[in-house]
Amino acid sequence: MFGKNTKVDLELNREVEQLLKTGGKERILPIVQAGEPVLRQQTVQYSGQLSKGTLNKLIDTMHTTMLEAPGVGLAATQIGLGLALAVVEDHVRDDEDDPREIAEFPFHVIINPSYEPIGDATRSFYEGCLSFDGYQAVRRRWLDITARWTDENGKQHEERLHGWPARIFQHETDHLSGELYIDKAEIRSLTTYENLEDFWCDDPVPTDAAEELGFEL
Repeated sequence: MFGKNTKVDLELNREVEQLLKTGGKERILPIVQAGEPVLRQQTVQYSGQLSKGTLNKLIDTMHTTMLEAPGVGLAATQIGLGLALAVVEDHVRDDEDDPREIAEFPFHVIINPSYEPIGDATRSFYEGCLSFDGYQAVRRRWLDITARWTDENGKQHEERLHGWPARIFQHETDHLSGELYIDKAEIRSLTTYENLEDFWCDDPVPTDAAEELGFEL
C-alpha cells in the first residue's frame, strides 16, 4: 500500500474529480497536444494523494480514453494531470515475423515508473504519440530494459521487458519526465500517418526511409 498514514490531498482530489466529470458518461477525456506546458513538466511522484475511489475512476477513465484514441499507452500528463502515473496495454499482432517483436502486454497501471537498459542493444522503428497526433518518426530505444513500477494497490514490481513492450514502457515513462518521443527521434524521418502508409509501412525496419529521407539507423 502507499502507507497507512498517507494523507489525501483534498484540493488535488477535487481537481481530479472535476477533470473526470468532463469525460461524461463515456469517460473519454481530450488528449493534451504538444505545446501545452504540462507535457514538459516533471511530474510529482504519486504517494497516495488521491482517495482510492478517485484513483480507481482516474485509472478507468485513462484506460477508456487510451483505447478510444486508439493507443497502447497514456500518461497522466496527456490528460493534463502532473502525477507520475500511466496506463499501458497492447496485444499480439497477426504477423509473427514482425521485427519489432510485438508481444502480449496486458493492461498495467504503472505508478512512479523507472527503467534502465540491459546491455547495449537498441532498435530503431517508427513510433507515434497521441499528444503529437498525425505524425510518426523513427526513434532509437533500448531493446531490453529492467522496468520498475508500483501498481494501483501499492505493490512494487520489477520485470524484464523486451522488444515492443519495452518500447511502450520507455515511451510512457519518458512522458512523466517531460519528454516527448520526438525530442530524440530522427527528425528527417518525421512523416504524416498518410505518408507512412503510402511509402514506408511495408517494411517495419525503416531502411528504405533512412535512405530516401536521409537519416541514419
